[in-house]
Amino acid sequence: METSAAAALNDLAAPRRVLRVGSVSFLNAKPLIYGLESAKDVELSLAVPSRLLDGLQQGSLDVGLLPVIDYQRLPGLRIVPSGGIGCDGETLTVRIFSKCPVTEIKTLACDTDSHTSVALARVIFAERYGTRPAFVDWTREEQQPCDAKLLIGDKVVCEEPPGFEHQVDLGSAWKELTGMPFVFAVWTARGGVDLGDLPKRLEQAKRDGLANVREIVERHAVRRGWPAGLAMQYLTVYLKFDIGERELEVIRKFHELAAKHGAIREPVRELQLYSIKAALV
Repeated sequence: METSAAAALNDLAAPRRVLRVGSVSFLNAKPLIYGLESAKDVELSLAVPSRLLDGLQQGSLDVGLLPVIDYQRLPGLRIVPSGGIGCDGETLTVRIFSKCPVTEIKTLACDTDSHTSVALARVIFAERYGTRPAFVDWTREEQQPCDAKLLIGDKVVCEEPPGFEHQVDLGSAWKELTGMPFVFAVWTARGGVDLGDLPKRLEQAKRDGLANVREIVERHAVRRGWPAGLAMQYLTVYLKFDIGERELEVIRKFHELAAKHGAIREPVRELQLYSIKAALV
């Protein structure tokens, strides 16, 4: 019979399974993936938020920084509360730009890179303004002129569209509506996958990233057109990266309102957290 010492040596000698991690490519995710690019047993891929659900569904990803609305669109997912992207008020990078007062918007051109932001806009219009504009893909705006645009990500700061007098930051609008912070994305695992120590490593990557924000700004923000000072403020003041009970409550509230206004189907699925036991089910 193999001794415990021999078994331990065999475990050390055995190659660790490569875990496939998907993240958004925006500046806001850089603190969460700090150091993962060079990890030998992690295969990190970057994509726009709307593509991460496909990766989990097709099995090409084991865990992804998934838009929180997409949790409701694929059964069996598990939230890994090692980090996420949220705000407690203004976001800077999730904004509606309008040529008319917000209450008069009839057609909104949406940047479909983020399913969560589109669903949040629908909730804000219905709950705060009592309106239901038509939502169209912003890439087809020339065929269907719109009153306003919903844009997300770095381009909101670096390529702000001219000629739009009225603006709404969706993080601020949610805060004013509910009094709560907001969560846009959270680490989410595919059902049945054993992540090993990856949740702890994701937590460590977040801590290391937040301790090295200045380096992240120099490497990733300035070359994208961000003013360095604004990028520092964005990553250290505007954005929130922890996921605790309060943030899980926010996600539940958002799912409830999104279902109420037709952004997702009812009934709303309960949030399931990742655990080794759940991974083996």
